[in-house]
Amino acid sequence: MISYEKWAQKELFLWMARMRKRPSIIQSISKGTQRKVNSLLPEKYHEFVTGTIKNMTKATLYGSKFGINPPLIGYSLKERERILKEKTKMYAATATIEGAATGAGGFVSGLADFPLLMGIKMRFLFEVAAIYGFDVNDYKERLYILHIFQLAFSSKKHVNKVFNRMENWQEYVNSLPENLDDFEWRDFQQEYRDYLDIAKLLQMLPVVGALVGSYVNNKLLKKLSETAMNSYRMRIL
Repeated sequence: MISYEKWAQKELFLWMARMRKRPSIIQSISKGTQRKVNSLLPEKYHEFVTGTIKNMTKATLYGSKFGINPPLIGYSLKERERILKEKTKMYAATATIEGAATGAGGFVSGLADFPLLMGIKMRFLFEVAAIYGFDVNDYKERLYILHIFQLAFSSKKHVNKVFNRMENWQEYVNSLPENLDDFEWRDFQQEYRDYLDIAKLLQMLPVVGALVGSYVNNKLLKKLSETAMNSYRMRIL
């Protein structure tokens, strides 16, 4: 019988292989479709979403609004991931309820879903970092959180770029200044918007909005959990 660490490492290698895969023709076409959908949405939507993502990004790098428990010390990988599974269930349930509530109200409440859902995701990632024993008081760990976020919610081409940096994380962070004064938030918000636009457009429609909102938010949180789990396995293992 293999150890939990050996099993997790095997799962990690499979996930890493998926992250390294280049965009397929279908994925490239899909990116173009997302851009077209993006152009159909009203300017008010673009301004709101851009501002929300920019502010949330800055809050993640510089703020303390996501204060959580201190990093767990002395836990095995199996124990950490048992805790992670419980946290995922809790946050997925919260995201589901939030998506259903905002999706039921049409366009205006659909807009409100963006900062609410992004806040849930970021708070979750701060919790995950602590579960794996990393101190988010270090801005470099906060930057890693933003890389996890991009890895989960970006086009395949951008995923390749982000993952390459994460595979060589120590080399990358050694090149950073003590204080980070600039972050490529424009690329960050554009990738996130393009990834979500079709789903969020459907969430703003009458009748079906609540169903779409609850389903999409639940799936997004679970995808984020899988991405975060393997991203920290990559650091530990």
